[in-house]
Amino acid sequence: MSSPIDSHVDPYSYVGMIRNPDGSITRKPEFLPTAPPSYKPDPNFPVLTKDIPINLEKNTWARLYLPENEFNSFPTKKLPLIIYYHGGGFILCSPTSLVFQNFCFWIANQIPAVIVSVGYRLAPEHRLPAAYDDGMEALHWIKTITDVWMTKYVDLSKYFLMGTSAGGNIVHHVGLRAVTCVDDLTPLKIQGLIFHQPFFGGTRRTTSEVRLSYDKFFPLLMADVMWDLSLPVGVNRDHEYCNLMVGIKSEVLMKVKDQGWRLLVIGCDGDPLVDRHIELVRLLKENGLDVIGEFNNGGFHGYQLVDEYNAKILCGVLKKFINSM
Repeated sequence: MSSPIDSHVDPYSYVGMIRNPDGSITRKPEFLPTAPPSYKPDPNFPVLTKDIPINLEKNTWARLYLPENEFNSFPTKKLPLIIYYHGGGFILCSPTSLVFQNFCFWIANQIPAVIVSVGYRLAPEHRLPAAYDDGMEALHWIKTITDVWMTKYVDLSKYFLMGTSAGGNIVHHVGLRAVTCVDDLTPLKIQGLIFHQPFFGGTRRTTSEVRLSYDKFFPLLMADVMWDLSLPVGVNRDHEYCNLMVGIKSEVLMKVKDQGWRLLVIGCDGDPLVDRHIELVRLLKENGLDVIGEFNNGGFHGYQLVDEYNAKILCGVLKKFINSM
């Protein structure tokens, strides 16, 4: 059982931030370690990485991951492409964050696949829907990119959107946008959406949120601060960006069905958000979509990011899902 959080503790300390007197925030650089790209991969992570700008005016960019074995051999078969959106509650992290870089290393190497990890703008400097706009812009950017890793190794007809936590929320909103303009994205062809412990909320607490209110890994206090800093000013957690049950249009979901996209929702019962993940699976199934719910016992929010054993199990699930197309 997790210990309750001291009510006198500054909530911003839980997200590695300092709230300044003028209302702005300062991120503590030591809160989440970062790593540069590398053409000389660690033997434990045989994956090459490089950074490429997307929009210089917005300072958005992407980190590309290519398995070293593929780079060192003549490609006989092109690889699937995963567009990955990192987590961090819309206010923290980037593709440089070590925790997400290692996670992408594992996925790229185990599947294998090329990964494009998108560096989107963060709140509160850029509140939602900025992250959704950047996520969508990345899709249009990918279809025009001439980098040799993309042209030589990637099968653009077999690509997937995947996101962890806040990134899973981005997958939801970018996916609903993308399905309305699939012709504009040609030659890209989305095959599926992967929601990895997606970050949703609402003013009404779910049973799992109440049960795990003081969870030491992801307490509700932390989630509330993230929503407070990322949602448009003046709205509450029942806004469509937060509450997945708000703003869903059945005709848009029907387009997802018509496109034949498959959906994978990943969660665990140790995550305060698990009831919302179950709710997402139910919503998608009720609308006739091809969705798989992959739920594990135990765990916590983000546990597959920091536990290599469970990360490799997850990679097996992802590999099966991707190869089933």
